[in-house]
Amino acid sequence: MKALSVFALATALALLPCQTLRAEQAASAAAPTYDPALAQRLGADEHGMRSYVLVILKTGPTPVPAGEARKAMFAGHFANMERLSKEGKLALAGPFTEDPAGWRGLFVLAVDDLDEARRLTATDPVIVNGEMVAEYHRWYGSAATMMIPEIHDRLAREAP
Repeated sequence: MKALSVFALATALALLPCQTLRAEQAASAAAPTYDPALAQRLGADEHGMRSYVLVILKTGPTPVPAGEARKAMFAGHFANMERLSKEGKLALAGPFTEDPAGWRGLFVLAVDDLDEARRLTATDPVIVNGEMVAEYHRWYGSAATMMIPEIHDRLAREAP
């Protein structure tokens, strides 16, 4: 019995360097590697972050009734978001589920300036028609947010 215990201990000690090496390899593989080209492309600062403007879209004063005008307005809304995304100005957008406070959707605009965010949002047909109003907030978030449109394109089977 003692020989078996000594054998088990010797085997464990012999395998210890291999286990340590595997753990070090796993840790180094999991450790992030700074990519300066990607950081520059995404507008990242030294913390991997950047400035955005968060736009909360709320129910406006003049809802457009159901029908062709409403369909056209929302088609223009989606086209506007697509344009802003392709220009690198819209990092994230989406609707809220039903909200009693009237919150309808949000944009995360890749701009530093509230006035520029207002100019970009003012081009959207839901704002132009009074279906929605916009509320603006400065936001400091991960520069990786800029990759959402690129990644989303690989996930969506159909356009909204």
